[in-house]
Amino acid sequence: MPAKPLVQTVYYPESDGKPIGETDWHVNATMRLIELLRRHFVGQRVYVPGNLLLYYEQGNPKKFVVPDVFVVKDVPQRDRRIFRIWVERKVPNIVIEVTSRKTQKKDTVDKPALYAQLGIPEYFIFEPDSEYLEPPQKGYLDPPLQGYRLAAGGFERIVPDAENRLESLELGLKLRLEDGQLQLTTLDGKRLMTGAEEAALAHAKATQAQAEAARLAEENRRLREKLARRTAADE
Repeated sequence: MPAKPLVQTVYYPESDGKPIGETDWHVNATMRLIELLRRHFVGQRVYVPGNLLLYYEQGNPKKFVVPDVFVVKDVPQRDRRIFRIWVERKVPNIVIEVTSRKTQKKDTVDKPALYAQLGIPEYFIFEPDSEYLEPPQKGYLDPPLQGYRLAAGGFERIVPDAENRLESLELGLKLRLEDGQLQLTTLDGKRLMTGAEEAALAHAKATQAQAEAARLAEENRRLREKLARRTAADE
């Protein structure tokens, strides 16, 4: 009986072995963006991971890229060890990179070329700490938020609107960098918020309402006292 051929199982690691060494700005911006998008697409078949190894060539564990944040539609949101496009049968609809001077060449040259080759429809890149520099320093992304959409010849720059926002057709959202934070809004202008941001806003509104109630109560007390004095004077 002839021997059965050996079936080789290819192992795709979940780590590239490189240490993560970014500033608090970059870590916080990435985590915040993931939460915003997951909350926005909750209950939908939309997968939003961050810093996950994305493998794009079956059988070759050396062919991978690690986007900071990417969004894949029509794929369930569940925990994954890695993302393999031939298994999921989908490429990301959009990739967002949080760049720095250390990663800027890779984020502006190497990764976009690969993303275009893979057929990823949209690519955005922003630098969260560049707005804190006065004046802007050489080597930082200028402008600090940029968006690109795939066309026949590769990625083409997305032109900002009158309010300096970039529209993502894939997300159905608009992106704008404010005070070093990437703000996402719906097309009708509603800003996406994290759970902590919503709680802080609710607390601020409650505090404001309490202050207004106290002001009105004090105003009514003074009016009553004034009326009582007038009544006493007339008697």
